[in-house]
Parts: sequence; C-alpha cells; structure tokens
Amino acid sequence: MDGVPWDVVALIGAVTCVGAFVQSVVGLGLGLLVAPVVAMVEPSLVPALPLWLALLISGSMLLGERRHVDWGALAWALPARVPGTIVGAWLVVRFSDQAIAVAIGVMVLVAVAVTVRAVHVPVNPASLAAAGVVAGVSGTATSIGGPPIALLFQRREPEVVRSTLSVFFFLGVVVSLVGLAGSGSLTDTSWHLGLLLAPLVAVGAFAGSVARDRLPRDSFRTGVLLVCSASALALLVQALV
Repeated sequence: MDGVPWDVVALIGAVTCVGAFVQSVVGLGLGLLVAPVVAMVEPSLVPALPLWLALLISGSMLLGERRHVDWGALAWALPARVPGTIVGAWLVVRFSDQAIAVAIGVMVLVAVAVTVRAVHVPVNPASLAAAGVVAGVSGTATSIGGPPIALLFQRREPEVVRSTLSVFFFLGVVVSLVGLAGSGSLTDTSWHLGLLLAPLVAVGAFAGSVARDRLPRDSFRTGVLLVCSASALALLVQALV
C-alpha cells in the first residue's frame, strides 16, 4: 500500500476498528486512538490518515442520529474552527511533531483535571468559540480535535453529545483537510489507506451502535473523560519516545 508495510497496515486497521467502536459509543475516540499509533509506526501519515478516517466515522454517525444535533452550539463552535485551522496548518509546517504533541497533551490533561475536580465550565458562546478555535488548531496539527468540545458537552444527553460531535467532526475535518491541502501536507497514500480501512470503520461503528444503549449515563461521562485522558497520555508518550 504505497510503501507502507502490510504488518503496519494490519496494526492500524485493528486500532481503527477499536477506535470506531469507542467513537460510536461515546461520541469520540477514533482519532484519539489512531493518531498516536500512526504517529509511532508511520509518522508520514499524520495528521492526514486519522482525519480521513474521522471523516468516515463522523459521517456515518451523523446519518443515524442527526435529529439530536444541538445546532445552536455548533453555530458558535464551527466558525471558530476556521481560524484555528489556519493556525494548525501553520504549526504543521513550522514546528516539530513532538512540540505540538506535548502542548496538546498537556492541554487536554489540564482540562480533564479541572473537570474531574467538578469545576463547571458553562456552555455559552464564549466557551464554544474558544473550544472551536482550540479544536481547529489541535485537529489540524495532530488530527485530535475532539477533547475541547467533548469536555464542554460531557454532561449532556449521550445522543446529543454523539450527534453534535459528529457534525462538528465532519465539517471540521473537511476544513482541516482543506487547510492541509493548502499547505501541501496531504499525500495520496493517506486517502488510499483511508479507503482500504473504510470497512473496518463500518464494522467498529456497527458494533458500537449495538452496545451503546446499554451504557448508563454516569458511565458515559466517565468514558468520555477516560478517552480524553488516554489520548493525551498517548500523545505525551509518543513525543517522549
């Protein structure tokens, strides 16, 4: 597959399937799990490949739960992602992957720590716009843009979280891919491999859709926080290694 060893493709495929399952359950997770693994085994595919896969999973989830979307929140968060995307594309060109990974990892861990301490962050135009900017930066630079928005929505109904994040991810990923294309950071290998792994995304998403209705709301919030924390730790380990 365009010079990528098949054992590496198999590893990425397995993680993709698990990530699609997690995202189908809690609303995010594919990029959080796939990006660090891809960065360690085939760095040239980051951030493009995880973004292509995120486009697939978010699009499929949106079709299934679009009636629960919080369009009012997205009206503030999505436009704010555009300037964040410009900054993220610039960071990809100017800074090392390690520097970006450390900054994003620390940011997410701090956000989770604040949330666990029961500090309530109001969901309002200012916080939504700020989260949109940060998601644009981190999503374009590292392909991990979910935690800022997910942390704001963690106390909402699971179906609202999943559907709203799906719209945010889908449209946000499109913006990020356009930004990367403009900076010359997209490769044919990334979308070729994305198409190859599409069936595994579908399998994971279907399995998650079957399992998620059995998950209590408190467990849902815990799952969101754990996935955000795991992604941040994985980014830090990746940068240090």
